[in-house]
Amino acid sequence: MAGNAFGNAFRFTTFGESHGPAIGCVVDGVPPGIPLAEADIQPFLDQRRPGQSRHTTQRQEADAVKILSGVYQGRTTGTPIGLLIENTDQRSKDYGDIAQAFRPGHADYAYQAKYGIRDPRGGGRSSARETAMRVAAGAVARKVLNAILPQGVVVRGAMTAMGGHAVDRARWDWAAVTGNDFFCPDAETAAAWATELDAIRKRGSSIGGIVEVVAEGVPPGLGEPVYDKLDADLAKALMSINAVKSVEIGEGLGAALLHGEDNADEMEPDGQGGVRFLSNHAGGILGGISTGQPIAARIAVKPTSSILIPRKSVDLAGQAVDILTKGRHDPCVAIRAVPVAEAMVACVLADHLLRHRGQCGGF
Repeated sequence: MAGNAFGNAFRFTTFGESHGPAIGCVVDGVPPGIPLAEADIQPFLDQRRPGQSRHTTQRQEADAVKILSGVYQGRTTGTPIGLLIENTDQRSKDYGDIAQAFRPGHADYAYQAKYGIRDPRGGGRSSARETAMRVAAGAVARKVLNAILPQGVVVRGAMTAMGGHAVDRARWDWAAVTGNDFFCPDAETAAAWATELDAIRKRGSSIGGIVEVVAEGVPPGLGEPVYDKLDADLAKALMSINAVKSVEIGEGLGAALLHGEDNADEMEPDGQGGVRFLSNHAGGILGGISTGQPIAARIAVKPTSSILIPRKSVDLAGQAVDILTKGRHDPCVAIRAVPVAEAMVACVLADHLLRHRGQCGGF
C-alpha cells in the first residue's frame, strides 16, 4: 500500500492498525542535536487520547509513546526516529456483526473495492487510531521548528462549531481551550455543547464540527510558488485527516463573497524597514509563500459514521441489510481532531522550514 508517508525534507511514515498489537511511525529528516525525549511527545498524545470524557470514545488507551531509535543521550542523531505506541484496549468482538457488511459513511466499501480484503476491526488501517502517530510526529516537528527559529512557533487549535452552533468570537479566549472537553475558546458555548452532545449520544447519533488552527511566529518565505505552495501542502495535510470534508485557508469560501478592495490585505511600513499588514484575509500566505502573519486554517469534520441508528446498506454477498454499529465511538469526532490538525500543520511547517533552509539558507 502506497501513501503511508507524508512530507519531503521532514518526512514521517506511519504503520499499524486499530486492533493490531501496536501502531508506530518513523520520522526522518530531523537535524541532529535537537533535545528530544518521550516527555516532549506525550503531552500532545494525552490531548488526543481516547476515554478522557463522556464526550469521546470510551476506549481506554494510555497512548504511551516509546522512542526506539534516532535519539542518543537525549538528543537527535540525524538518523530516523522510530516511535511506537502499543494498543492495549482492543475489543474486536464489537465488530463481529459488521464484518460481512459495509457501514454507511465508512471506508469499508471503497477499501474492499480497491484491495479485495479488509480488516473490519475498528476500520483497520482506515481507523482514526492511526492519527495518534501523526500527533507524535507533530510533536517532533514542533521541536524542529523551535530549535531552528529562535522566536519559536506556536501552533494552536480550537473547535469553533459543533453542528450549527458556533462560538461567539467576541468571547474568544485561548486560555479557555484547555478548560473544557471540546477545545473550545468560548466557555459559555462549550457548556451548551455539552448539553447538546449528551442528547445526541443518548439517542445513538453523532454530529460534526469545525476546527480552526492558527500558527504564529512563522517567518515569511516558507513555501514554493507553484505546485508545492504552502497552502496547497496544508490543504493536503489537513484533508488527509479522517472524516475531514473541506479545508479553508484564511477567508476560505468567504473570500468569494468579498470585493477586491475588501479582500486584499493592505500594507504599511512597520517603521523598521519592513511591512505591516492591516488585515489577514489571506491567512498568512500569498502566492503559496508565508508572509509572516499568523497562518489560519479551518477544517470541516463530518459526523462520526458509527452510530446506533439503523441505516440501509449491502453485505459482501450483495444483499440488502440494515446495519448499526455497536462499540465505543466518538459522538463528535471533531473534538479529538483538534490535536491532530495542530500536528499536521506543524509537520508541514517543519518540512517547508527545512526545505527553505536547504535552498535559501537561514533567516
